[in-house]
Amino acid sequence: MILAPALAALPRIRHAFFTREGGVSQGVYATMNGGQGSKDDPAHVAENRRRMAASLGAASLVTAFQHHSAVAVVATEPWTREHAPRADAVVTKTPGIAIGVTVADCGPVLLADGKAGVIAAAHAGWRGAFDGIVEATVAKMEALGARRENIAAVIGPLIRQPSYEVGPEFIARFRAADDSFETFFRPAARDGHALFDLPGFIALRLEQAGVGQMQDLGLDTYSDDTRFYSYRRTTHRGETDYGRLIAAIALQP
Repeated sequence: MILAPALAALPRIRHAFFTREGGVSQGVYATMNGGQGSKDDPAHVAENRRRMAASLGAASLVTAFQHHSAVAVVATEPWTREHAPRADAVVTKTPGIAIGVTVADCGPVLLADGKAGVIAAAHAGWRGAFDGIVEATVAKMEALGARRENIAAVIGPLIRQPSYEVGPEFIARFRAADDSFETFFRPAARDGHALFDLPGFIALRLEQAGVGQMQDLGLDTYSDDTRFYSYRRTTHRGETDYGRLIAAIALQP
């Protein structure tokens, strides 16, 4: 698992950007697949998630039913997969619950206000970031007592610009929203296509949301198949399915 200095320095808070190493899954899921929506053996996924929660000193790990939205929810107690809310960020101030997001190229963002004891995990793919998942997460944290200037936010492993080619419709959507978004694109080899800087765009959203500290781990899921799963890499290889990484954070009693 990978730790971020910006969060590791905070008291009472434990976190991890889990890699694909250290679990029990096999085949294309080897080995630390945390994706309950994958076709992996559910018992293997459950054991992997149990190990993740235990490493954070928590009895359980909760994630939402993600659907690339700008919806953030508050967790006051654990829920089951069947009762998971449809959302793309989870916020809590309840000790002992590990909250997390599942990713396989999209951007995991972990946030914490160590003074207020409010933490969050957000799933920021291009659509969620575009629609406002970062702002919704920070607003929900603020509603629980956090102060924006005290929030530390970390962007974890995700697909990086050299690996993220997008087409004309994608580019047009961003240009139509704001001319300044042009800075997040650079030419690709194919005519009319571009390489998109997802972490740069998420960082802009975090800055605009007023977080006090921001860190980007600079890790690319697509290019590092030893440590990370990648939806796009799986698609390019013609594989039938892929594992999901977990980024999680917990508040200690």
